[in-house]
Amino acid sequence: MRVSKADGSQVLDLQHDALIAAGLADRNLYSDTASGKLDNRPGLESCLKALRQGDTLVVWKLDRLGRSLRHLVNVVHDLTERGVGLRVLTGQGAAIDTTTAAGKLVFGIFAALAEFERELIRERTIAGLAAARARGRNGGRKPKMTPAKLRLAQATMGKKGTVVADLCSELGISSQTLYRHVSPTGELRASGEKVVSRGRS
Repeated sequence: MRVSKADGSQVLDLQHDALIAAGLADRNLYSDTASGKLDNRPGLESCLKALRQGDTLVVWKLDRLGRSLRHLVNVVHDLTERGVGLRVLTGQGAAIDTTTAAGKLVFGIFAALAEFERELIRERTIAGLAAARARGRNGGRKPKMTPAKLRLAQATMGKKGTVVADLCSELGISSQTLYRHVSPTGELRASGEKVVSRGRS
């Protein structure tokens, strides 16, 4: 069970009564008072941990369980691998009962929609980056290693007594990033060569 607000304007009574009517015992009910978009939902986490092979997770409506269609698909895939079913009592998705063949078919359609949504987002992202590059703008995350940082790293790594942790802290990079670009003796590696060539262009 879940409601979004803790100010008393939303209550769990309707969901509670529906779950009891569906044959669940009070001791097996779990609840959260949190937005469905939040990751921190202790009631849901406790419920998922308590489920065992052969159990069925019952929710009042599908939106009480997942943050998004993709999250729902991931949760149900995890449950399926553990031998746990999912049953939705009402609302959109009420035909879902993964303990039945028909319910599995309906959820398969949901999973296909989630995959379709993921591909659409990917295609839009690629198209957006291509359009930005065509206008002279490079999208994506800025590289952590710059030509200036690389020169300092080269000079410092070649000296005796260099403390790698201090150097990484000064440059604002991790040791993995440092060693990916520069050898322990200060020589450029393949990733470092790319940074240098990028700085020349």
